[in-house]
Amino acid sequence: MSVSAPSTTSNSAPDNFGPAEPRANGDQDKNIDDKEKTAKTAQSQSQSDQQAAQASPNEHQYPTGLTLFAVLVPMALAFFLVFLDLAIVSTATPSITSTFNSLVDVGWYGGAYQLGGSALQPLTGKIYTYFSTKWTFLAFFFLFMLGSLLCGAAQSSAMFIVGRAVAGMGSSGLNTGAFTIVAATLPPHIQPRVMGLTVGLGQLGLALGPIIGGLFTEYVSWRWCFYINLPVGAPVAVLLFFFRVPEQTPKQPVRTVLGTAIKALDLVGFALVSPAAIMFLLALMYGGNQHAWDSSVVIGLLVGAATTLAVFLVWEHRRGDDAMVPFAMLRHRVIWSAAGNMFFVLASMLVADFYLAIFFQAVSGDSPVMSGVHLLPTTLGMVVFTMTSGALIEALGYYLPWVLAGSCISAVGYGLLSTLETTTPAARWIGYQLFYGVGGGSMAAAAYTAVQNLVPAQQIPTAMAIVLFCQSMGGAVSLVAANAIFSNSLRQQLQQRAGAIGLDPEVIINAGASAVRLLVSDDALDAVLQAYAKSVDHVMYLGVAVSVAAFAFAWGLGWEDIRVVRRRNAIRASNAEMDGPGR
Repeated sequence: MSVSAPSTTSNSAPDNFGPAEPRANGDQDKNIDDKEKTAKTAQSQSQSDQQAAQASPNEHQYPTGLTLFAVLVPMALAFFLVFLDLAIVSTATPSITSTFNSLVDVGWYGGAYQLGGSALQPLTGKIYTYFSTKWTFLAFFFLFMLGSLLCGAAQSSAMFIVGRAVAGMGSSGLNTGAFTIVAATLPPHIQPRVMGLTVGLGQLGLALGPIIGGLFTEYVSWRWCFYINLPVGAPVAVLLFFFRVPEQTPKQPVRTVLGTAIKALDLVGFALVSPAAIMFLLALMYGGNQHAWDSSVVIGLLVGAATTLAVFLVWEHRRGDDAMVPFAMLRHRVIWSAAGNMFFVLASMLVADFYLAIFFQAVSGDSPVMSGVHLLPTTLGMVVFTMTSGALIEALGYYLPWVLAGSCISAVGYGLLSTLETTTPAARWIGYQLFYGVGGGSMAAAAYTAVQNLVPAQQIPTAMAIVLFCQSMGGAVSLVAANAIFSNSLRQQLQQRAGAIGLDPEVIINAGASAVRLLVSDDALDAVLQAYAKSVDHVMYLGVAVSVAAFAFAWGLGWEDIRVVRRRNAIRASNAEMDGPGR
C-alpha cells in the first residue's frame, strides 16, 4: 500500500519505528537510488505522479462517490463541533462566572476540556489500532455529546468543569479518529488538501465560537452553547452508522482484543499518565489562588506529578514497542518535533481567546455578542490563513516556512496585545488581533502534514495520538497557567488600588467579569477596569513565550518537499509490487 511507505529523504522517517537504528546515508541510500532508477526505466515516462501514487490498488481500495461523502462529511462536522465547543465558551465565560460566582475557575472552563482530552489521548491511538474505526469513532462521539449535556445542565461550577472534562475525553478520540479516517479514506496525494480544509473547518469552529456563544448567552442562555451540540451532532451519528468506514489495516475480532486488553492497550500506562497530568494542572490552578505556591498542597501535587510521570516513563520503556507511547517513535525527529510544536501552537491560539473576551466584556463594557464581533479580526485571520496555508502547502510542497513565519507573526501579535489599555482605540486592537490570528492560522496544519506524509500508515494512529496528546496538554497547561497569571495579577492590581476602589478585592473577583459595573462606579470603576486591563496584558506575555517555543520546535519538522516524498513512496510501493511477496 503506497500510503504505508515513509519518505526516503535523508532527514525524514525511517522505514519503521522498531528497535532497529534509523537508516544511515550510505549503501542503503545507494541501493534505494538504484531501485528508483530501475523502476523509472520499467515504467512509462508519461505515467503521472498521481497514477503512481495509486499503484497498489490491490492493497487498499479507497471509497468513492456517496460512500466517500458519507464518511468525510460527518468526520469534518465532528471536527468542527470539537473546535466550536472549545471556543464557544470564551464569550460565555463572563456570564458563567457570574452565575456560579467563580472567576477563579476561568482557566478550568477551557483547561478541563483540554485536560480530559490529554488524559485519554495517548490511549486513543491504541484503541483505533486494535478496534473498529467506525465504532470507536461513534463511541467517542457519544462521550462528547454526554459532556455537552452535562455542561448545559450544570448546577454548579464543579459540575460544569466535570462536563467540560467529559466532553474533552470524547474530543480526544474524535481528533485521532478524524486523522485516521482521512489517511484510510483518501490517497496520499489528496490528503493534505482535505486535511487543510478539515483543519480550516475546525478553525471556522474557533472563529464562529465566540459569536455563537455571545448570541446564545445574550438572547437565550449560555447553557445553549452546549445543548446545541446535540441536534447538530445527530446527523454525524446517523451517517456514520449506516455507511462503512474503511480500515487501514485488518483488525482482529473484538473478543480477541478484549482477551488481552490490558496488555494490548497498555492500560497500566494510561493509569499512570492521567494522574500525573491531573496533579500537575491542579498545582497550577491552586498556586497563588486557593493555596500559596510554597504550601504543602501545591508542592505535594508537583512532587506527585513528577514521581508518577517518572514511573510512567520507566514502565513505557520496559514495554518497548507495545507501550502506549513507544519510545522508538519518540526518538523519531518528525514525531517529537510535531508533538512539541503542537503543544505550543494550540497554546498560542487559546491564550488570548478567553482573555480578549474578558477584556471586551469587563473593560470595554461589551455585550456577549459584541465581544464576539470584536474578536472577528482574530477569527477571520485564523480561518483564512489556515485554509490558505493548507492549499499552498499542497501546491508548493513545503510546510516548514508556514509554521516558522506563523510563530513569528503570532509572537509579534501577542507583544502588541500586551499593550492594551482601557483607552486603546479600536484601530489598534483590530490590527493587533490580525497579527495574532494570521500567525495562528499559518501554523495550524504544518505539523499534521509532516506526520501524515513522513510516518508509515500503520503507525499514523499512534503517532497522531502522541501529537494530539501534546497538543491537548499544551492547551490545558496554557489555559490553567494563563488563569494563574490573570488571577494573581488581578488580585495584586486590585489590592494596589484598594483605596480608590473601596471594596475587598475578593468581592470583585467573586462577582465575575460581567458584574463589575454592578458593584462599582465612577473613579472606583476606572480603577477596577485598569486592574483588569493590566492583568490581561500580563497574560499576553505568556502568549509571546509559547509562540517563541513553537518557533523553536518547528525546525525539527525538516525542510521536506512532500511532493517528492509522495513520489518516492509511490516508486517504493511499485517496486514492492513488482518484486512480489516472496522477495
